[in-house]
Amino acid sequence: MEKVSGLGHLFITVFFYSFSTFMVIPAITDVTMSAICPGEDECSLAIYLSAVQQAITGLGTLFMMPLMGNLSDAYGRKAVLTVPMALTVFPLVTLAYSRSKYFVYAYYVLKTITSMVCEGSVACLALAYVADNITEKKRASAFGILSGISSCAFVCGNLSTRFISTQLTFQVATGGAVIAVVYMRIFLAESPLAAAVISQKETEYLLRKSSPRTSHSNTATSFSDAICLLRNSSTFSGIAIITFFGSLAEIGLHGSILYYLKAEYHYNKDQFADLMIINGIAATISQMLLMPVLAPVLKEDKMVTVGLFFSCAQIVLYSLAWSSWVPYMAAMFSAVSVFAPPCIRSIASKQVGLSEQGKAQGCIAGICSLSNVVSPLIFSPLTALFLSDSAPFHFPGFSLMCCSLAAPTEGRFKKRSQSRINKHIAKFSI
Repeated sequence: MEKVSGLGHLFITVFFYSFSTFMVIPAITDVTMSAICPGEDECSLAIYLSAVQQAITGLGTLFMMPLMGNLSDAYGRKAVLTVPMALTVFPLVTLAYSRSKYFVYAYYVLKTITSMVCEGSVACLALAYVADNITEKKRASAFGILSGISSCAFVCGNLSTRFISTQLTFQVATGGAVIAVVYMRIFLAESPLAAAVISQKETEYLLRKSSPRTSHSNTATSFSDAICLLRNSSTFSGIAIITFFGSLAEIGLHGSILYYLKAEYHYNKDQFADLMIINGIAATISQMLLMPVLAPVLKEDKMVTVGLFFSCAQIVLYSLAWSSWVPYMAAMFSAVSVFAPPCIRSIASKQVGLSEQGKAQGCIAGICSLSNVVSPLIFSPLTALFLSDSAPFHFPGFSLMCCSLAAPTEGRFKKRSQSRINKHIAKFSI
């Protein structure tokens, strides 16, 4: 694979960053409920607190993701990557110090503010960095390997959480986040393509500076660029719609399932970690070993179709869980459901030139952010209602079933020849 050393440093950076962010997930539900609703297995306030944090974060990242992508095209991936990675440290430090009620509230405030910049931006910029250094033919496999690195970090983070105390969990996570920033600043080289683009942008800036034309803000430019992509490329529009509904279902699942398992089967930190480890191992093996083999054979559109189908089936199985072991079985579906996101990102990356990879990935990340706004507004009230004593009928997993209905279940892509270039027409059914 080309540029192995440069990508190797990126993979290590992503591993440490993902390790630090993923390892707190199994612990945060217990920490939040212990601080806000001590001694209870069901807490609507904790559900709504998480929902508000997700919605505000999604609203912020909706504006920030396209901007971060555009800035990385102009100023380089490494320079822009430093900002979200450094900001990630601050919320972790808060709970590393104390997990009392007011520190938990402080964590959610800091997490909400920093996540407007951090949430999804590291993955977005990492994908753009990979696209700078990999040919189109190998891009789906490379994106799959990058996702596999994140899944591997997910497994290692949850294994660590499984065997260490809650206090130590947040301390180790803080250390991992600091190591990720330091390693990236020391070892990760700026993308050669990005460096060339920066030089070109500086020349263009000097020319514009001497011109009397009025300049526009970066945010306005980022939004207009994103809208341009959506309007001018039917493939990109189809990918955006599939991404929106897929993210809507995924965010609804992640926002509800831990509270559902806590209330229905009394899961705790260790059982959450076990479930996530199974998810992570299945995803890691699939992305690191199967995707590089299958992507060139099956092609990206078919892998998107298969991945979306199994993602929907997995959510349905979670919602119908009749015993505490069923979620563990459903977690194995991750081995196939993880095919979709890297292939979607790869298809999106091929719709733009090499100097616009940040723009494309930022636009897709912005679509995911829109889902982050909408999903908690729909699924969190449903989760709180059907886990409470006032549920209209007994179906604790009803909100998860609704998530499965939101998930796109088919992605079909057909080639159409045009006079200058070949385009794909994206079709899907929900």
